[in-house]
Amino acid sequence: MKNRRFRTFLFALSAAGLLTLILGLGLFRSADLALSDALYQERAASDGKIVLVGIDQKALEVYGPYQQWGRNPVAEALEILNASEECRPAVIGIDVLYSGESDPAADRRLAEAAGRYPNVITACAAEFGSALVESGGDYALSPHSVTAYSEPYKALKAASTQGHINAMMDSDGILRHHMLYLTLPSGIRIPSLALAAARAYGGSVTEPPTDGHGFWYLPFCGTPGDFAMISISDVLSGTVSPDYFDGKIVLIGPYAAGLQDSYVTSADHASPMYGVEYQANAIQALLWGDYKTEVSDGLQLFLLFLLLTLGFLLFRRCRVRISALLWILLSGGWFLLCLGMYRTGHILHVLWIPAGLTVLYAVCLAVNYVQATLERQKVTNTFRRYVAPEIVTEILKDGTDALELGGRQTEIAVLFVDVRGFTSMSEHLEPKKVVKILNRYLTLISDCILKNGGTLDKFVGDAAMAFWGAPLPQADSVMRAARAAMDMVDGSKALSEELLKTYGQTVSFGIGIHLGEAVVGNIGSPRRMDYTAIGDTVNTAARLEANAPGGTIYISRAVANALEGRIRTTSLGATIPLKGKKEGFEVLTLDEII
Repeated sequence: MKNRRFRTFLFALSAAGLLTLILGLGLFRSADLALSDALYQERAASDGKIVLVGIDQKALEVYGPYQQWGRNPVAEALEILNASEECRPAVIGIDVLYSGESDPAADRRLAEAAGRYPNVITACAAEFGSALVESGGDYALSPHSVTAYSEPYKALKAASTQGHINAMMDSDGILRHHMLYLTLPSGIRIPSLALAAARAYGGSVTEPPTDGHGFWYLPFCGTPGDFAMISISDVLSGTVSPDYFDGKIVLIGPYAAGLQDSYVTSADHASPMYGVEYQANAIQALLWGDYKTEVSDGLQLFLLFLLLTLGFLLFRRCRVRISALLWILLSGGWFLLCLGMYRTGHILHVLWIPAGLTVLYAVCLAVNYVQATLERQKVTNTFRRYVAPEIVTEILKDGTDALELGGRQTEIAVLFVDVRGFTSMSEHLEPKKVVKILNRYLTLISDCILKNGGTLDKFVGDAAMAFWGAPLPQADSVMRAARAAMDMVDGSKALSEELLKTYGQTVSFGIGIHLGEAVVGNIGSPRRMDYTAIGDTVNTAARLEANAPGGTIYISRAVANALEGRIRTTSLGATIPLKGKKEGFEVLTLDEII
């Protein structure tokens, strides 16, 4: 009893450790992230302080393709928004990168419009890649280094403050995080456009906790379309009064699908979010200061290991109903805990523990069921499907001892049979028809074997193996095998004719028989064993069958000698080379039983 409990405990530790490793390596990462997004990201009404001025489809229809705009429309929008001393936005963020000089007049106008009031933030951006970085006098390859940096042209940079607009997606292509700072190779830190705007609007902003690369988890308050958007064409035409923007944070940026500035975010996996909307969500989160911290994977993996170990021990010991209730309570309780922890500012992996518990529950349920079934019908379930009824009766007299691991060497006749042409035929038929036809052939095979007192060892696709002379000695076992083979060939003729009429195709049997010594018995492990035969005799029979054409029975000289005077054969001599056999191995065809 102690040994059994110790083994169960070790198995629990092993199963929990394996699942912890699998989950930690990211097997369910995409599903976990998707479920976390669905649970954590909740829509919340913004405070109305952020307004989007979109370069939208309406504006493109009015002013033409964006590539032809130049910088005058945005410059004019800045002039209109800042026209009144008493009524102007608190912050204007331009989510468009103007990194090079173009038309001198337009460049000058945009720089002057941006510099007229200190409320304009312009965009910069970086490209990332692997580069050597110095640390303590040593150089190391960093995969998150800035390899290129683009900033506003000189006049615009001098006239405004800058904020980077990099949006870095997770490995599954979903945007969940926000880079608070961009650190240049010179060591200069550039705040994000969202952070610069929040600071300009609210003064002192408590910065969120970031990871080693400067990212923080962004709790989106809105989905695509939630923030108020005014077309830049309405601003330029005067349709919208500047009073509307008074004291607000105004973000100007692309708001049309063709401008390629949209991302799939954790707020909504179905609808892409425009870059200005992403910036608006980040600004709102910074203004609210309701930050979330992702609990370290190491701590979560340790907790996962403990809970899975406990869950396994409970599932193995408890009855099915109690185990099911425990599984529901533990999994459901974890979801509630994750939601509660999120609202207190901590992010947990939603799927790790429920997925691990589900796997363990299913495994324990299956193991318990199999063990109970095997204990009740150990002998019957093992043999009744493989051997003739009279042999089952004899085996049952020996009780469960007949099912212990082990084997004995004895002389047996081994038969292999395969359905020739079935694979090519199945490629042209519906799956249901394929299964129906295969079942009819396999039924014919098993009937012929069992009718002649054979032990049906196994089916392998459209092939089968059987033997005679075990588990009990049989008189004239090789003749029984020969009769079974002839019955198969004769029985397949009627099936083939029917198949030819119905589907225009036909199949046949290739059969091989050999006689000799083999090890027969229960082979495997105490939990999963097969009653089978192994050895050279079995291999030789299989190779005879592999070479036999459709409708032909190949036998060895040992079979022919044992049945001499009772069968008619045709010797093929050594013309059929068998793998693993020396030259000179004689192969014969079984033509008739006299």
